Amino acid sequence: DSPLKAVQMLWVNLIMDTLASLALATEPPTEALLLRKPYGRNKPLISRTMMKNILGHAFYQLVVVFTLLF
Repeated sequence: DSPLKAVQMLWVNLIMDTLASLALATEPPTEALLLRKPYGRNKPLISRTMMKNILGHAFYQLVVVFTLLF
């Protein structure tokens, strides 16, 4: 059995897509962004700074959750 029914999965998909769209739509466009050259094929999708931010935020969330649990 699936833990979610089809309608529930559609609602989850709708909510997640809406939040992602809002995140992309709220960044103001600039001329520098339009003039920037595209990234190469061999460049990583996640830069070092992004990886540091992701890991830092994950660590922060773990600390908060474990603090609340214990």
